[in-house]
Amino acid sequence: MKINRSAVSLTVEDVDASAAFFTEHLGFAPELAADGFVSLGHPTAGVNVVLLRRGLEVLPEGFRDQRAAGVVLAFTVDDAAAEQDRLRAAGVPITMPLLDEPWGERLFQVTDPNGVVVQFVQWLSTEGG
Repeated sequence: MKINRSAVSLTVEDVDASAAFFTEHLGFAPELAADGFVSLGHPTAGVNVVLLRRGLEVLPEGFRDQRAAGVVLAFTVDDAAAEQDRLRAAGVPITMPLLDEPWGERLFQVTDPNGVVVQFVQWLSTEGG
């Protein structure tokens, strides 16, 4: 199988609010859009973020009223501390401050206006990292 592109689809209450967050703060840009739908691309993320409004008929009947919950959308970055500082300076609330895990992961999290958790990860060297 050849996979040409990847996307993650998130069901949210307010597509425009999440789209604005991802565009303004994370560098995504709309590639396709319609009422209740937007596909956001990023020049380096390697994945599109698709936002779908709750209740759309394109969603399976049992899922139409659900929203993105329990999902952490994670992006690897070169400098997590710098990204945290940049987002904080832009007024984005940091919902989990910078944390270094013993296995070599430095991370922090923000939450978009619809409750989508976005995590930024930097992999540190395990040798004196």
